[in-house]
Amino acid sequence: MLDTAEIVALCRAEHGDPYAVLGMHIDADGGLWVRSLQPGALSVVVVDAKTAKPVVALEARAVDGVEGFFEGLIPRRRTAFPYRLQITWESGVQETDDPYRFPTVLGEMDVWLLAEGSHLRPFERLGAHLCEIDGVAGTAFAVWAPDAQRVSVVGDFNIWDGRRHPMRLRRECGVWEIFLPGVSAGAHYKYEIRSHAGHRLPLKADPYGFEAEMRPSTASIVCALPPPVDPSSVPAGDLLGAPMSIYEVHLASWRRADDGGFPDWQRISETLIPYVVNLGFTHMELLPISEHPFDGSWGYQPLGLYSPTARHGNPTGFRDFVAACHAAGLRVLVDWVPAHFPTDEHGLGRFDGQALYEHADPREGMHQDWGTLIYNFGRREVSNYLIGNALFWIERYGIDGLRVDAVASMLYRDYSREDGQWLPNQYGGRENLEAVAFLRRMNEVLGQEHPAADTHAEESTAWPMVSRPPSMGGLGFHYKWNMGWMHDVLDYMTKDPVHRKYHHNQLSFGMMYAFTENFVLPLSHDEVVHGKGSLISKMAGDYWQKFANLRSLYGFMWAHPGKKLLFMGGEIA
Repeated sequence: MLDTAEIVALCRAEHGDPYAVLGMHIDADGGLWVRSLQPGALSVVVVDAKTAKPVVALEARAVDGVEGFFEGLIPRRRTAFPYRLQITWESGVQETDDPYRFPTVLGEMDVWLLAEGSHLRPFERLGAHLCEIDGVAGTAFAVWAPDAQRVSVVGDFNIWDGRRHPMRLRRECGVWEIFLPGVSAGAHYKYEIRSHAGHRLPLKADPYGFEAEMRPSTASIVCALPPPVDPSSVPAGDLLGAPMSIYEVHLASWRRADDGGFPDWQRISETLIPYVVNLGFTHMELLPISEHPFDGSWGYQPLGLYSPTARHGNPTGFRDFVAACHAAGLRVLVDWVPAHFPTDEHGLGRFDGQALYEHADPREGMHQDWGTLIYNFGRREVSNYLIGNALFWIERYGIDGLRVDAVASMLYRDYSREDGQWLPNQYGGRENLEAVAFLRRMNEVLGQEHPAADTHAEESTAWPMVSRPPSMGGLGFHYKWNMGWMHDVLDYMTKDPVHRKYHHNQLSFGMMYAFTENFVLPLSHDEVVHGKGSLISKMAGDYWQKFANLRSLYGFMWAHPGKKLLFMGGEIA
């Protein structure tokens, strides 16, 4: 029989190795035991899964006033066999498969690839995956939390009780796993984590969750991993010399639904796609569509990197929207935010009780301006999480390219920091060498796996060779946003025409460096937000003259070397 201390640890959700004691086990004398933790159950009977006949009624053992633990010796049997549990509750009788009779979820190769941070597609193994094991349908859960003392899956299938489904730790890679029979698509879940210090943390959403609840709710939702997109359905890849005219759009505010809420993916497809096509744009760039808790961030503080936001419907709807864009000849770019993440308690911050995805030292791990956390790019599991996410959007949703947000904040350790508020790199410099290595690796992987996919850098400094291959010492992006051109030209256009003859250098200076990078000329959302006003309001003159000036600006922009990007609303001029 099981030791009293272990029973108490199980019943208090403090046991770190539940698979060592729960389920079916052979003792030193060859006896076959079954143990189960079922808080609130009246009785538990073991049933032979093949014959459907009862085998033994487990004995309830209450220890130190703690109840819910059952165990029993299987009579006349010495070898393990498939079984089910017949559980009697006050509300009735339930028959279910025991999660603790199933083998491991992760294969040995997966474990070692995850351990060394080299699994290109970790989303295929981590997260919640609908599957069958030994002919039983259910969901396999796996989450990386190496410093945790105990991790449990909680959800609407187990009344959010962390005692019921504690997970198995694969110590080689720090991943906890469990297969839960009968859990199907649509189930809501989170992870309950007990830190190494013994503290129970706020419930955490799944970092690899493929679907999330509509805010303000924050649970992850069991959802089938989208199948790979057929490459033949995607428009042909861009050549650097081909025309590129990008319409940048924030889906939640481009047009409201009839009831004033968020339009669903079908409505967006029916209205936005023909509008953009008729204007002659070649690309549509979406502000971040990963799940995010705060509407006002416009998606730039994401927490569900693998979940299309629930504001517009389910993941299938987004996949259909991308397919509809492709059918209309539009390529789709998505803003991608690997630079930082918010501190909401259900997110990645101190995920297992320690700084896991972020740096522990706030001089490296906290953005002063935004109050957000910075990824620890030097940790292979973290960089792999992000690179896998880049592949995920391209392979599973057919996204044609990624615009990487806030690259400058990634490249410099002293970004927006005063002296004494940042730590130098190993050579004493201000460059974030780990972030540089991450960006190069990300672009290399995408280039090898999906040569037709584009990456665009929002980078506002003089960092050299942003859009040159890593083999040449570059960062490996296909394009860089030309922020200098944007600032100079907009400043010029705000001046009254009578004064412009003294400032023509603001128009001509861009040609001095126009071919040092593969530039995109961006009149983006950044020029509208934070009280900056619309493009029309920046122009000189009265209302008629403002429109004339803005048309002149667009003529200059479309004739200037560089790809073109215009934020929604700007086209009204």
